[in-house]
Amino acid sequence: MSRIGKKPVPMPSGVTASISGQTVEVKGPKGTRSFTATDDVTIAVDDGHITVTPRGSSKRARQQWGMSRSMVENLVIGVSNGFKRELEIQGVGYRAALQGKSLRLNLGYSHDVDFPIPDGVTVTVAKPTEIVLEGIDQQLLGQVAANIREWRKPEPYKGKGIRHKGEFIFRKEGKKK
Repeated sequence: MSRIGKKPVPMPSGVTASISGQTVEVKGPKGTRSFTATDDVTIAVDDGHITVTPRGSSKRARQQWGMSRSMVENLVIGVSNGFKRELEIQGVGYRAALQGKSLRLNLGYSHDVDFPIPDGVTVTVAKPTEIVLEGIDQQLLGQVAANIREWRKPEPYKGKGIRHKGEFIFRKEGKKK
C-alpha cells in the first residue's frame, strides 16, 4: 500500500486544476503546468483537493499511485510557490556573472564558460560566488543545476568547484612525505 498516494493533494487559494482524460492541468499565479498519468491510476478533483487512486491491485498500479500523487503535488507547489536551487562556487578566481540570456562562468579553464539559460528558469547572481536558480518546473530546474555543476564538480582535496548550498563534500588528506 502506498502511504504517499493515500494523502490528498491540497490546492492553495488561487490554484485551479482541470482534468481531461489522464491529463491534469494546474493553473496558478506563477504559470500553468500539466502532467499525464498512466492508465493505472484515476485522478479526481474534489473540493479543494486532488486525489489519486489506483485502478487495480497490481504492483505497477501501486507504483504509479505514489509517483503520480507526487507529480501532481509538484505541479501544485510549482505554480503556487515555485522551486529554488542555490549553488555555491568555491575556488580562487572562480566566479559567475549574468550576460543577457547566458551565465558566464570563470572556473579555472583557459576560457570562460558561457552557459545558455533555458526558458522557464530564472537565474540571479547576487554575489560572484552564488547562483540562484528559480522556476516552476522542478525537473527542469534540477537538470539545469546539474548541468551547471557538471562544468566543475567539487573535488575532495581542496573542495574547489560548484556545489549545492549546504552540500557536504567529503575531504581527503593529501600525500604525506
